[in-house]
Amino acid sequence: MDKNIAELRQDYTLQGLSEAEIDSNPFAQFKEWFDQALSADILEPNAMMVATTTPEGKPSARMVLLKDFDARGFVFYTNYNSDKAQELAENPQAALVFWWAELQRQVRICGRVEKVSDSESDKYFYSRPLSSRLGAWASNQSEVIENREVLEQHLEELKEKYQDREIPRPSHWGGIRVIPAEIEFWQGRSSRLHDRLIYTRMEDGSWKIERLSP
Repeated sequence: MDKNIAELRQDYTLQGLSEAEIDSNPFAQFKEWFDQALSADILEPNAMMVATTTPEGKPSARMVLLKDFDARGFVFYTNYNSDKAQELAENPQAALVFWWAELQRQVRICGRVEKVSDSESDKYFYSRPLSSRLGAWASNQSEVIENREVLEQHLEELKEKYQDREIPRPSHWGGIRVIPAEIEFWQGRSSRLHDRLIYTRMEDGSWKIERLSP
């Protein structure tokens, strides 16, 4: 290694984040930042880390793609037999993290989860490319397989099976919505004195905004 990891650092100087300029609605604020991430041509701005826990309390995290968001929450799609979905079935709480390096921004979200309706899952499934619909059937997500050839052979069999037929949505595949209790917006600042504003959902459904020390 040519450079010491401890010496890697970046001073963040693009902009700040104040209480006066942030929207009182966290979903509106997220949309504003997400739209700016889209305009910045960031590679997959909808990529987010989803953190879960096993029944034994072991943390587990992976990257997935955000596919929808509104005032109800943030939605991604998965195989319900996958490790993450099984962990969420046991402990229906999740954390999400978006990192937009080009904008020196991070968004952290945590809250409870629920499956989206069948109609929502159907709508998204049938909007996917043919190859992705077949992939939902081909992969028993998170299961051990002998080699890649097993997966590819299964895919070829499915292509033949559904050559002249509509590919149905698997009952074990669908959406999961994270319903936030907290949403934190982080803007990098110089000297590591970053701006952190957190929205906390109150019992009456309103949102309290507070500044956190970096």
